[in-house]
Amino acid sequence: MARFAAIDVGSNALRLRVVEADSSTQIRELHAERASVRLGREVFLQGKLAIGALSQACESLRRFREILDLHKVERYRAVATSAVREAENGSILVERARREAGIELEVIEGIEEARLVRLAIVGRLDLRERRALLLDLGGGSLEISLVERGELKVSKSLPIGTVRLLEAFHPDTRGGNEGEEMAREYIERQLREIAPEIPRGSFELCVGTGGNFDTLAQLCPPSDGAVDPAKPILDIASVRALLPRLAALSVDERRSTYGLRPDRADVLVPAAEIVSGVATAFGIERILAPGIGLKEGVLDELIEKHFDVWDYGGEANASLDAALRLGRRYHFDEAHGVLVARLSSDLFDQLLPLHRLNERDRLLLRIAALLHDVGDFVRYEGHHRHSYYLLMNSDIVGLTPTERSLVANVARYHRKAHPDTAHPGFRDLDRDDRSRVRVLSAIVRIADALDREHASKVSAVRAVIEKGRMKLHLTGARERRLEEWTVGRKSQLFEEVFDLAVDIARV
Repeated sequence: MARFAAIDVGSNALRLRVVEADSSTQIRELHAERASVRLGREVFLQGKLAIGALSQACESLRRFREILDLHKVERYRAVATSAVREAENGSILVERARREAGIELEVIEGIEEARLVRLAIVGRLDLRERRALLLDLGGGSLEISLVERGELKVSKSLPIGTVRLLEAFHPDTRGGNEGEEMAREYIERQLREIAPEIPRGSFELCVGTGGNFDTLAQLCPPSDGAVDPAKPILDIASVRALLPRLAALSVDERRSTYGLRPDRADVLVPAAEIVSGVATAFGIERILAPGIGLKEGVLDELIEKHFDVWDYGGEANASLDAALRLGRRYHFDEAHGVLVARLSSDLFDQLLPLHRLNERDRLLLRIAALLHDVGDFVRYEGHHRHSYYLLMNSDIVGLTPTERSLVANVARYHRKAHPDTAHPGFRDLDRDDRSRVRVLSAIVRIADALDREHASKVSAVRAVIEKGRMKLHLTGARERRLEEWTVGRKSQLFEEVFDLAVDIARV
């Protein structure tokens, strides 16, 4: 038996859930709490967390810490989403959470948010044989994911959130024609980016998560009486009929008429606008609202890893699939990327006693090796720097911001200059991560050299360490003089990192 907790620091509220688990399937809730702290109010207009909101959030986190200690929680994960992610002073909340509450707060990307929500949904709904569109609506962003048989196909985080729209288009909290029109145009413009990737009729089911979906499902059930308390459904036609009535009321009138909390009553108009816009873009008539979300995904992952039933291979495959799709988006040389990734992985495995890195580092190496040349899309000259830029600004499913930075740096250093603290992207890493970048980029340089002409002349490599040297035994075409010469030219970083001279074994 073990106890776990999830903390979700959102744009509209902070949430805590504590559970006890006897196994990965036997789980009991011990405590659930919600603190109404609107971190997103100033962020989405002024770019900073307000001092008052920071203090309220820290006070709530101190209360959460007391609850964790009371229940003797063994493992927890605290995540912050769009408001903290976008705030110039978001790091202050992270620092104060650690210092004042003893909470390690992790600021996650939208793509990670979508991944965790997907874990919660796939784990509870039978999506093994279905294509489903997943919508996670928060105060600052909307995460949209297309899932087929439980596997992610498309994922995008858009700056369409209820608090964001409230502050931008409905500052007096009462809807008006001008505000509604601007909000509708803004939503449509944001959705155009992803709509072509998810054609109408390309999914069988739409699932909405977040408190606004839950509330709208209560207010807008299907008119045909198809109501299942275990699986609430919101009807789009009913949402569109409700929207003008909500907009015509003040927040107090919405509260009394529909029995809403104050911090739900004011964001429900932008929530209905977003739901209506998404339904128009994707041709949706009904949305299932199962009442689960980010914190459930966090807990699912913690519990499955604790009881050793987590599918690490599945997680890695999702990241590799996302990396492959990213490479194709930039029209990369796929055969070269795949070969360099395979040769890099083989060298990583053979050098394990020397570098002692782990399986997660191996995954980051594979992704960096696969995508090291994506910068060619911008321009061949200086393409290693372009690769860094593209990877730093691209979402890859399952990677944290720090891991994405590691991947971008390894790709950056696959050629030309060695890792150097004079380079801001490398300097920003901590000492351990700089060491990882040196090791992984040294390996990628050797693997890339072995396919110098992008002609797949070397199909396999075996490294033998003896007497201060690494001798490479190569399999493939006999004519590979240029590849062997290039290994010699690109081996300096490897020799510095591993203190090994590099030779090619002669047949």
